[in-house]
Amino acid sequence: MENNEIRKKVESALDEIRPYLIADGGNVSLISVESSVITVRFEGACVGCKVNQLTLKNGVEAIVKKYVPEIEKVVLEK
Repeated sequence: MENNEIRKKVESALDEIRPYLIADGGNVSLISVESSVITVRFEGACVGCKVNQLTLKNGVEAIVKKYVPEIEKVVLEK
């Protein structure tokens, strides 16, 4: 699958979780797709949230893997 196609699928998956993040004053942005790993950036209240690693793994990564099984890992931008 081409990178642009994967990016579109990942963005669609992120659209599923964004309303929950926005409701808490945050958001998530897709930064890059490299092979089977995507990099995201938390925004707003998510940046300083004490449970953002839990949100990353159990929320963002889980929904992305559901919609885009080619993705094996989601990491935060450094």
